[in-house]
Amino acid sequence: MIISDQDISSTANSRVLKTYQEARLQNIENLRKLVVDAAAMLLQEEGPEAVTVRKVAQQMGCSTKIIYNLFVNKEGLAQQLYLDGCKLLANELDGTPQAADPAQHLQNLGEAFWQFGQRYSSYYKLMFGGAFADFKPDEESLNGTKTAMQQLLTVINNAQKQGLIAGQYAPELVIRVFWASLHGVIHLYMGGHLGDVQSAHAVYRQTLSFIVNSLIPNKT
Repeated sequence: MIISDQDISSTANSRVLKTYQEARLQNIENLRKLVVDAAAMLLQEEGPEAVTVRKVAQQMGCSTKIIYNLFVNKEGLAQQLYLDGCKLLANELDGTPQAADPAQHLQNLGEAFWQFGQRYSSYYKLMFGGAFADFKPDEESLNGTKTAMQQLLTVINNAQKQGLIAGQYAPELVIRVFWASLHGVIHLYMGGHLGDVQSAHAVYRQTLSFIVNSLIPNKT
């Protein structure tokens, strides 16, 4: 096979050249992702209490100094885990079966939220249970939560437009009441107050039904 000067020129022109600074930033970003992945593995397998800078460094086979250089402190690492949790929650809600009936759709979203708490209990404790005492979600983290809950906001907005939910209540207030009530059941279960998972799930489903029926009364 003969390669012409034109082929060489074309290949050279198709390459994307990077400066040293760009390559360095890309390497740092790749390393940050690897560290977050290691922390996420500890979070899921051993719980929030296992996520320390020392243990993450051991998992990565590096010094704690590297972790601190990348994230400043444990709270910086916690924020990245929080944002990962927002993506997991969004995926859980986005995978919820669609329903033409808004009441049924809210039931489905509520059930998906329970499943998120069960499937990713360590993320749930980090995001909503204060598992990292010194970590307080910043604006970026809170915006991630709002984005994850966007589908719930859309259903409630549409139900209000259809006159199914009283219009005097702001959608954000309705969501907070809906969400806070479900959080309460999950927190009681995690605190050991509702018995085994089957008993707690039954309480959760009944609470969810009460909330949905109060928002969108069955008129039949």
